[in-house]
Amino acid sequence: MEIKGLILQARKEFVVDNFGEEAWGRVLAALPEEDRAALGDLILTAKWYPFAIGERLDKAIVDLLGGGDKKLFEEIGAKSARRSLAKVHKSFLTPGDPQAFLEKADVIYKFYYDTGRREYERTGPASGVLTTYDAKTFSVPDCLTVVGWYREALRMCGARGVEVVEEECRARGGSCCRYRLTWSE
Repeated sequence: MEIKGLILQARKEFVVDNFGEEAWGRVLAALPEEDRAALGDLILTAKWYPFAIGERLDKAIVDLLGGGDKKLFEEIGAKSARRSLAKVHKSFLTPGDPQAFLEKADVIYKFYYDTGRREYERTGPASGVLTTYDAKTFSVPDCLTVVGWYREALRMCGARGVEVVEEECRARGGSCCRYRLTWSE
């Protein structure tokens, strides 16, 4: 499975903005040589990268900067949403209509991952369930970025009191990754 460079770039920006350029250098130094070469000085946001590079990058970030706390990835996901939905993927936003935004979940998913699919089911006027199926690879940090990304994206659509809870996770033995979303209108 491959992921877009946009995902890796969001992690780099988070590290640099919150911990400094030197911290990014330490994270890179903790990676295998082939990962450092692939990431280089410039991460191409539209390029596809192996999921495994992202997984190793995530581990280095949480080990070196997060004190082992994987919740850091929810913050990374939120920053990624603010960045991508304010610029390159702004057309996905539907201000005032979080449900319309969530109905685009499968299209949005395909911009970030090359295999699998994400389905959205409305469960009420201000609630729903996102489910990711058939991804060839998965990780707890990646799922946490999804939690943070959707929480922030819904806020950007005007939702208040947003809650995103991962109810099932393949990285934790589940058959899929399922997220329950609720908010105030």
